[in-house]
Amino acid sequence: MNRSLLSFSIAFFFAATGYLNAQGLSQDIARLNVFELSKAPSSTSPEEDEEENEWNLSDSLYHIPSYELYRSWNNKRVHPYKFDLSKMSDTVMIALAVDSCSFVAPFIGRKTSDFGMRRYRHHYGVDIKVLTGDPILSAWEGVVRISHYDRDYGNVVVVRHNNGLESLYAHLSKRKVQCGDWVEAGDLVGLGGNTGRSTGSHLHFEVRYLGEPINPNEVIDFEHGLLCYDTLHLNQEHFEYLKELRAIKYHRIRQGDTLSGIARRYGTTVSALCRLNGIRPSTTLRIGRSIRYN
Repeated sequence: MNRSLLSFSIAFFFAATGYLNAQGLSQDIARLNVFELSKAPSSTSPEEDEEENEWNLSDSLYHIPSYELYRSWNNKRVHPYKFDLSKMSDTVMIALAVDSCSFVAPFIGRKTSDFGMRRYRHHYGVDIKVLTGDPILSAWEGVVRISHYDRDYGNVVVVRHNNGLESLYAHLSKRKVQCGDWVEAGDLVGLGGNTGRSTGSHLHFEVRYLGEPINPNEVIDFEHGLLCYDTLHLNQEHFEYLKELRAIKYHRIRQGDTLSGIARRYGTTVSALCRLNGIRPSTTLRIGRSIRYN
């Protein structure tokens, strides 16, 4: 698909959905923010100048990393995408390093929890032991998409990178960037902490492509703080684990729910629910939490 056709397709998508609200992306901050880049007046008519200075599709394609790939920019939801890469058929070449300045380890420390199944749930990143206040750095250059407090992640920062990846930094004690900030590899994005659903000060770090989690150990050697490869050959094998995970079904707990009622609803038993979720028959069910039933 040529670039003009791609641009028209993206323009039609947003015209139809109204998904991107550029005005809502602007924030007052000290460092370079891509959404505060204004165009110089080129006419004597204020109305024409105002129209020319409005953020448009060309601005998004030029200033937002990998915009032509994602076709969206959401600074409200940490995980807004609906791609399914467990069905991808091609191999994507992702440049992790083009020179010695392309990558900086977010933090070099001891891993306390790895990518994979953990206590009946899948852990989509790695946890690295940090002290509260330790500097957490951006792995690659890019633009901050998320910088806010989340119930689970606590203080969380997500950076969209030029290579198509997004990196996530969670449980921070403080965030040092805002949405729209341009960051270089090695720039400070926050300070280590223990916010959100966390039982001790640590960095929860994720690497995602089109919203789908990649095992960070296949990208970064955390022991030495180095990249595993200069180029990541991303294919279906990296997302094979998602097929099994997506076959698992969960029930979101509502007021009045009981284990016996949930068991009857899904044709299972209380003992099976307890085994799948690591709970007891006497466990209090918390409204809003999810419980696995298959």
